[in-house]
Amino acid sequence: AISQDMITGFPTETEEDHKDTLSLMEHVKYDFGFMFSYSERPGTLAARKLEDDIPEPVKKRRLQEIIDMQRAHSLFRTREHIGALEEVLIEGESKKSAAHWMGRNSQNTVVVFPKEQYKEGDFVNVKINECTSATLLGEATGYSENN
Repeated sequence: AISQDMITGFPTETEEDHKDTLSLMEHVKYDFGFMFSYSERPGTLAARKLEDDIPEPVKKRRLQEIIDMQRAHSLFRTREHIGALEEVLIEGESKKSAAHWMGRNSQNTVVVFPKEQYKEGDFVNVKINECTSATLLGEATGYSENN
C-alpha cells in the first residue's frame, strides 16, 4: 500500500502547483492518505519567513478537490480486493458492530467480518465480498497458516 500526507494552500502555492498535485495523485492512485490545508504554526520556519498568502476559500476548495480524488482512488484500490482471500490480524471488535471483528491485512487496510470463534490476536483468512473506500468487508474462512 502507498499512502500520502498532503498539505494544500502552503504559502506561495499556485494553481499550477495544485494541478501538479492532482496530476501526481491521478498517476499514483494512493491507497489512502491524510490531507490538510495549511495553517500557520507559531515558531515554525514557515510562520516566520512566509506570508500566509492563500485565501481560506481557495485552501478549502483545493483541499476538497484532493479529498474527493483520494476517496475515488481509495475506492478503486479497495475494489481490487473483492473476491480475494486476505490474511487478517484481528485487532479487536469493530467500532460499528459488537458482532464483528476488525483487523488489518498486510497492506494495512481495515477488514471487518463476523466474529465467530476467533479472538483478538488471531491471524485468519477472510474472503472479501464488499468494500467501501476505506474498509474491506468479508467472511472468515479459517485460521491462516501464520496463526
